[in-house]
Amino acid sequence: MVVGDGHLNSATGGKDQDSSLAPSDPQRYAPAAEGSSASIDAIAHRIQESLSVSKRHRFWETQPVGQFKDLGDASLTEGQIEPPSALSEVKQEPYNLPVPYEWTTCDIDDDGTAAEIYNLLANNYVEDDDNMFRFNYSKEFLRWALRPPGYFKTWHIGVRVRATKKLVGFITGVPARIRARSEVVLMAEVNFLCVHKKLRSKRLAPVLIKEVTRRVHLENMWQAAYTAGVVLPTPVATCQYWHRSLNPKKLIDVGFSRLGARMTMSRTIRLYKLPASPATPGFRKMELRDVPAVTRMLREYLSRFVVAPDLDEKDVEHWLLPREDVVDSFLVESPENHDITDFCSFYTLPSSILNNANYSNLKAAYSYYNVATKTPLLQLMNDLLIVAKQKDYDVFNALDVMENESFLKELKFGPGDGMLHYYLYNYRLRQPFDAFRTWIGTLVGSLL
Repeated sequence: MVVGDGHLNSATGGKDQDSSLAPSDPQRYAPAAEGSSASIDAIAHRIQESLSVSKRHRFWETQPVGQFKDLGDASLTEGQIEPPSALSEVKQEPYNLPVPYEWTTCDIDDDGTAAEIYNLLANNYVEDDDNMFRFNYSKEFLRWALRPPGYFKTWHIGVRVRATKKLVGFITGVPARIRARSEVVLMAEVNFLCVHKKLRSKRLAPVLIKEVTRRVHLENMWQAAYTAGVVLPTPVATCQYWHRSLNPKKLIDVGFSRLGARMTMSRTIRLYKLPASPATPGFRKMELRDVPAVTRMLREYLSRFVVAPDLDEKDVEHWLLPREDVVDSFLVESPENHDITDFCSFYTLPSSILNNANYSNLKAAYSYYNVATKTPLLQLMNDLLIVAKQKDYDVFNALDVMENESFLKELKFGPGDGMLHYYLYNYRLRQPFDAFRTWIGTLVGSLL
């Protein structure tokens, strides 16, 4: 399930802190400051203490989102923060833009428009802090991300220069059913907020956010979900990116990783070597006929968590049926009775490598949904790493969400320097909970 990022931006996942250290080195797996032992309250307190009044989140403090000052307030009720308005009271006309700009609705099915969106994101979207890597979403990926069941074309919003028609701003929403505890809420998942680098001082981002909110309200929806690589008021979950080297020499050459102390390149390559083929009997690619079984398995698994997407068969077919260089899904079919017992998946999100003479593209796989009922999760994920290596991926990324922490260290993932924070708009969860196991379905980063 795609959950947003953008200028609200989902970090690129960051770089490996030290992907070439031996697995026994305890520093390799030392938690970051906002690691699993840190509560949302503690993070919020540190952020608030470090910010002067002038630097606090003035825009977000005016919005119906959880506020840092309200953390721990038992008097606040869970659920919607502001009641819905009558549809007749929703602003019917778009918000005003600065005079040189105009709104456009972006038709992702049109090849010319898709190319414009691709170029805007490829040149201006999320980069790591050192400006070494930038997300490079393919047009096929964007069409997958923006056309789920029941999507609204009017939620694919662009800003053009009035005189030249050049696309310089973008934001999107797609509908999703999100279960929060026992309540299933129809929400918009907001994603791909991007403003051209030369226009960052024009304050277009808040207007884009208000405009997508207005269009969501016109469809009688009043809640939203999104992610960001930065701390805003107020995360309902915080996760850290972890990275598993598949092509360690390239990762070191481009600066994603570094060669560890007392490690040679040949030793590092041996450290990350994988078997030639998956080990689990019955491990195969997902097919259309598997959608009902995978849906049942996912729904049962996701019911364990406080917050999760509420997926039906149409959702599973769209998000998880394999698409070349977009999403890969595999399952285990019992050789004895042909029951589907396990499921695993990843999506493809390459990054452009900036300012490197030898490489221009980093091929990255991102862990998606994984459900193990008969096969140990560790074994299932090792098979998935083998498949990714066979498909020439350079790195396999995962968040410490769901039950991923159970395999990360053992399978030689190293902690990255990127965090991902999850947010709900106009919906309050009164008490913070285990941020690493409660929200399910990150893409984006992820796309997400």
